[in-house]
Amino acid sequence: MVEIPDAATELERLVAVTALLRAPGGCPWDAEQTHASLVQYLTEETHELIEAIESGSREEMIEELGDVLYQVVFHADIAAHTPGEDFTIEDVAAHMTAKMVGRHPHVFADLDLATAGDVENAWDSFKAAEKPSRTSVLDGIPLGMPSLALADKLLGKAKKLGVEVAQAAEPTLTDEAALGSHLLAIVAAAKAEGLDAERALRTTLRTLRTDIQTAEQTPAQ
Repeated sequence: MVEIPDAATELERLVAVTALLRAPGGCPWDAEQTHASLVQYLTEETHELIEAIESGSREEMIEELGDVLYQVVFHADIAAHTPGEDFTIEDVAAHMTAKMVGRHPHVFADLDLATAGDVENAWDSFKAAEKPSRTSVLDGIPLGMPSLALADKLLGKAKKLGVEVAQAAEPTLTDEAALGSHLLAIVAAAKAEGLDAERALRTTLRTLRTDIQTAEQTPAQ
């Protein structure tokens, strides 16, 4: 029997327990996992966390946040024992700390940004300074995102570049409940006609991506 390790913090204990589970004499299933094999669980746990945030209790949020955290710790332990990767959870944390400090010069330096809107307007420039190799505002936006989330992301980029996207004249959407009902009605109408709403939106988003890329390459008048 393996003893549960002592640690200075519960987070450090979790890291130590994960290492024991994947070490010789631990759990055979845990030891066999790879980054790729864990992707399905990361997806599932993320969706469960979203559900807990939207409708769950404090206890459910603690549980689901823990499940997502465990995925991060698990991947870091795999990397720590994979030649060519050789990074730990400490490296992950250090990278994230550096990123957050770099993206908040209005907090950790002398840049003056008084409102959340000011921060949003400057955000792309922060990220560009962090990753100068990126040449497009579309870089870093995963095409595998759910189509509604991808649409929201692309619409934000389109607006900043002056790319116009037609809006529905009706109905008047006063809140998210009305929006949800309207979206459901659209999907229901599509299904009745034998149409795939997800594929239709994703196809249209490819056109929007092209429009955004064209706008980036067009010299400002």
